[in-house]
Amino acid sequence: MDKASQDQHRGFISVADWSADELLELLARARHLKQLHRRGESVQSLRGRTLAMYFEKPSLRTHVTFEAGMTQLGGHAILLRPEQVGIGTRESPEDVARALSRWVHGIMARTFSHSLVEQLARAASIPVINGLTDYLHPCQAMADLLTMSEKKDPQQSTLAYLGDGNNVAHSLVLLAAVLGFRVQLGTPASHTIAPRIREQAEKLAKTSGAEIVWTEDAREAVTGADFVYTDSWTSMGQEDEAELRREIFASYQVNTGLLESCPEAWVMHCMPAHRGEEITDEVLDGPRSLVYDQAENRLHAQKAILERLMG
Repeated sequence: MDKASQDQHRGFISVADWSADELLELLARARHLKQLHRRGESVQSLRGRTLAMYFEKPSLRTHVTFEAGMTQLGGHAILLRPEQVGIGTRESPEDVARALSRWVHGIMARTFSHSLVEQLARAASIPVINGLTDYLHPCQAMADLLTMSEKKDPQQSTLAYLGDGNNVAHSLVLLAAVLGFRVQLGTPASHTIAPRIREQAEKLAKTSGAEIVWTEDAREAVTGADFVYTDSWTSMGQEDEAELRREIFASYQVNTGLLESCPEAWVMHCMPAHRGEEITDEVLDGPRSLVYDQAENRLHAQKAILERLMG
């Protein structure tokens, strides 16, 4: 099987499915595509290609950046909604994946269940991209890698992550484990990363030299960090837990007082943000914030992924 066929077969489900060299190749291409975009130069590498985009969850960044990315590369994107497709009611995931494989060149799925994306990937004969699940958010991690690289070599950096050990935290930890940089997790013991992710990351770290440390103390977690990252305490589908989560995570808020422990660190957030909860307005809108760079870089990182898988 040649390289292109291998890439197509595995799609982009997790950053841990790709080697350090491959992720750095994607990073370099994303950086180049961003430069071309800034110069107004057109890249038509996906002319005649079509991406099916399946959304179970509301979306701003994922929807716009994938659709705009396909258009900018000369291709086309089709939006599919659950009520339209009926996975699990009208049709099985396997039947949907096999039918789409006859019509389009790639599938991007943003779902609650991670197993659904895996089912689609196993059944499809075209690449499947994980646009987000409750378990992983690999495209966000690649945008974050691009954002970090614009400030400092990520492989020589320390990333602190505070709050809920969620899908974003999982993908960042796996990214660090593949590329070999240090992650300092600051989460409550009750809401830290999944044991399966920790086990997978520790296995990868034996090869890469990555350091993954955990503490319940937010100030300890950010000390010495080059980047401080947080995410919403209450994700989609957890709205009934919002009040309890505000109590659990109160001491993990990213604010000016906390950042005194890492005076040179940049601040990151994948958005949308609950201002005044996990991060204050003063920090989110401040000079050390990279949040809109991250949002912009979703476009360029995903264009590199699309091009690699579908070009």
